[in-house]
Amino acid sequence: MKTNIINIGNSQGVILPSALLRQLKLSFKSAVHIEVNNGMIIIKPDPRQGWAEAARHMNKEGDDQLLMEDFPDDFDKEEWTW
Repeated sequence: MKTNIINIGNSQGVILPSALLRQLKLSFKSAVHIEVNNGMIIIKPDPRQGWAEAARHMNKEGDDQLLMEDFPDDFDKEEWTW
């Protein structure tokens, strides 16, 4: 895919095609990390995209209970030497 660098206000940028964004499951205002590596610009999606909203939804539905009890338990207190 070939594109051009364009002026965006006082900066420059590249327009990313919507098909490419859909493929990466990105949309307007998605968080990304940008880095330069061996002369290439690399744009990576934030791996935790949508986690905050998912956590709010789980809490609202009551689906955010602990899967394990807190540690230490009686076994830890009696059997282990710390």
